[in-house]
Amino acid sequence: MSDTKRLFLLDAYALIYRAYYAFIRAPRINSKKLNTSAIYGFTNSLLEVLQKEKPTHLAVAFDPAGPTFRHEMYEPYKAQREATPEDIKLAVPYIKQLLDALNIPVLEVMGYEADDVVGTVSLQAEKAGFEVLMMTPDKDYAQLVTEKVKMYKPRTKGGGMDILGIAEVQEKFGVTEPKQVIDILALMGDASDNIPGCPGIGEKGAKDIIEKYKNIEGIYERIDEFKGKRKENLVNFKEQIELSYTLATINQEVPIEFDEEALKVSEPDKDKLFPLLEELEFKSMLPRFGAPVPQAIVPTQGDLFGQPQVEETPGITSSFKTIEDTEHTYYLVNNEQAYASLAAELSVQKEFCFDTETTSLDAISAELVGISFSWKKNEAYYVPIPENIDEAQKLAQYFKLVLEDEDILKIGQNLKYDILVLKKYGIEVKGKIFDTMVAHHLAMPGLKSSMDFMAETYLGYSPVKLESLIGKKGKNQLSFRQVEIDKAKEYAAEDADITLQLKHYLTPKLKESGLEELFYTTEMPLLLVLAEMEACGVKLDVDELNHFAIKLKNRIETLEKEIISMAGVEFNIASPKQVGEILFEHLKIDAKAKKTKSGQYSTNEETLNKLKGKHEIIDKILEFRGLKKLLNTYVEALPALVNAHTGKIHTTYNQAMVVTGRLSSTNPNLQNIPIRDEDGREIRKSFITSDENHIFLSADYSQVELRLMAHLSQDQHMLKAFNNGEDIHAATASKIYKVELDEVTDDMRRKAKTANFGIIYGISAFGLSERLNISRSEAKELIDGYFENFPQVKAYMDKSIEVAREQGFVETVFGRKRNLPDINSRNGVVRGMAERNAINAPIQGTAADIIKMAMVDIQKQLRDKHLKSRMILQVHDELNFDVAKDELEQVKKIVKESMENACKLSVPLSVDMGIGKNWHEAH
Repeated sequence: MSDTKRLFLLDAYALIYRAYYAFIRAPRINSKKLNTSAIYGFTNSLLEVLQKEKPTHLAVAFDPAGPTFRHEMYEPYKAQREATPEDIKLAVPYIKQLLDALNIPVLEVMGYEADDVVGTVSLQAEKAGFEVLMMTPDKDYAQLVTEKVKMYKPRTKGGGMDILGIAEVQEKFGVTEPKQVIDILALMGDASDNIPGCPGIGEKGAKDIIEKYKNIEGIYERIDEFKGKRKENLVNFKEQIELSYTLATINQEVPIEFDEEALKVSEPDKDKLFPLLEELEFKSMLPRFGAPVPQAIVPTQGDLFGQPQVEETPGITSSFKTIEDTEHTYYLVNNEQAYASLAAELSVQKEFCFDTETTSLDAISAELVGISFSWKKNEAYYVPIPENIDEAQKLAQYFKLVLEDEDILKIGQNLKYDILVLKKYGIEVKGKIFDTMVAHHLAMPGLKSSMDFMAETYLGYSPVKLESLIGKKGKNQLSFRQVEIDKAKEYAAEDADITLQLKHYLTPKLKESGLEELFYTTEMPLLLVLAEMEACGVKLDVDELNHFAIKLKNRIETLEKEIISMAGVEFNIASPKQVGEILFEHLKIDAKAKKTKSGQYSTNEETLNKLKGKHEIIDKILEFRGLKKLLNTYVEALPALVNAHTGKIHTTYNQAMVVTGRLSSTNPNLQNIPIRDEDGREIRKSFITSDENHIFLSADYSQVELRLMAHLSQDQHMLKAFNNGEDIHAATASKIYKVELDEVTDDMRRKAKTANFGIIYGISAFGLSERLNISRSEAKELIDGYFENFPQVKAYMDKSIEVAREQGFVETVFGRKRNLPDINSRNGVVRGMAERNAINAPIQGTAADIIKMAMVDIQKQLRDKHLKSRMILQVHDELNFDVAKDELEQVKKIVKESMENACKLSVPLSVDMGIGKNWHEAH
């Protein structure tokens, strides 16, 4: 053990904000509706430091309430910042309680920011012979780096930390000494802190200047070397730059004394700590302090958590419980007598869990390497499968009867994958199923649903990682078939065992949430439907795509020549930087063009759309980008996804990804294939029928979300329009513009249609004006007119927000929940997003549930009637079928009736249908 004294100083708020926003799309909400994202993320980072870095001393610095000396010096300092999210305000007292329980001191000095406190203490600690690591993502701390004081910086993307010493700061900022970072900040300013800097000088410019002139003083000693606007700004804004220098300088003379003894890492106060972790429901952290997880928190755990591991840091065990320190019995089943015995045992169970081990993540091409089974906690069986396909299919037959037994509940994690793999071995999994991944997504929407995450969070157990057996991705990664049999047995059997335990944990959660019916009658039957669709696949006309690719390339080449001709100078159209320079410096299209933080002009789609009409080159560049994206993302990519054995594309449907309940798809992502313009629709021509004896049938719900708005709001005007079969957009225009239906113009209908769909998504007057290219005042009048004529729609929207504020979530018609932890935030942007979701989630989620119910019913009828036709694609509100021509009328009737009768609403569900030889013709 080294005698070096190591002090870690943590910048509390920088790490708290980072943790909060890391979970922003999937916040952690406990049963008391408390958003624990910031608390969990911060605490986890803290424990990682204690465990991995083993500091001898540690403290956490907080910004105090109220203004600091910088506010007194410069009133606008940080004035532009949004209010602190309410969830962070609620989190901070808990974090301070946790620090108190861990006996970690909090450093806070009135009138000074946390970085000033860290700067002062780090200086004093360095003089006392300490090695100091400042844990923060804030670049400003780079100015404090010395031989003994370094930054411990979380990486922007992915996990891990970077340690920045003098050499790293020199390389990152292009300086000779860290103190010059202040000079760079003084020139470039800091938008997050409202430090003004020098106009026209961004980060790159500031680094270049300081590299040459060393510091601010050096600039003004040689000011005559500067030219034009830059010189003018440096002269005119000298006082502002000097002020910025002072604001950016971390004060190392804060009135605080470094107390070596007080900052020493010590044992936590477990009497304070354990109840607090239980209150926060941080079950996975309890074993790290040697605590058993209480029975009341994790049911049926028994003695899974016994004695803690040997402690490496005071009071903190090295990890979760693992296979190494958990009593278990995992059997290898590798002879005919054992196969028969295991199959017999399985046949008398009411339920069992199974899991497959394979050679690939792609279920269609994967080969089966082994199957594991479990029906009793801490006990499981692993059956290795031979590589020879004939021998493999013969062995699989031992388990065919139990897997196809409709009376036994089959449990698994991502069961659809296992079901697809087993299809190739002559096994059709049937009967009731329980997928832990889908169950978790339904009961705890927004949280990760991987087995590892659930095991660590709910069972306090960390499973064996696959990479520890086969290595990381790359050419040296092994196949699971190459893993030593004893290790393969332990890994595979553990998967089945832990998944079984998760099923027992999640079952009461579904019941408590009132989601059992939706899970068992819709989501689980749908899983089997999706497995059928993925196995079937859809045929792709590669020749059609290749011809289209040639056309696109020719058009792109022509556009490139036209754009360069308009610019009057050669440049790389694919380079956003060069496009910005051409548009705003060479052609001077917009004198107020904004630059990004990197110092280059913004030329994203939103920016260019606003400039439409100012120069013909804008439309050409947008068209060029659109065609390039189409070519790269779809036209050239889709043929590579065709399976060599089936000649089809087999997309993967995801049930546990989108919080609204909608299905998503990958490889390819069908939901994103563009359909608004003819070029995008051309791609659909390549999705064709299986042969000339089949025809493509497309069925699409008509305006399902508007119909749901009518049903949920019970607005009499909307109900009347739908029940009378009127054109809803024309009817809306008639009301808003106060004209008769036959007097509604195309322009009125267009605007009403945009308002209809925009209102569902909580569109603002600004957003509507942008979308319709009308003034904001006209857009406001349109929205006001809408609510005046559809008052119950407004009442529904207000009520949805009110309900969300009271209970923290909203629900679909069928009980699917969408958590909205930010609904009461004081941060306007965050709260506004939550309010829009409160309005839209029940509508979009109910629409998703309805089409799922229709899919389950359609598939049942196709199977019960022994039809050859197959459901092959689902995209949003649309279903597509490969229909045997002699079954067309029968299938159309099944599809129409199933979709229109999926549920009973106050208005009829309506379905549009079309047929053709490909997807484009049918839709």
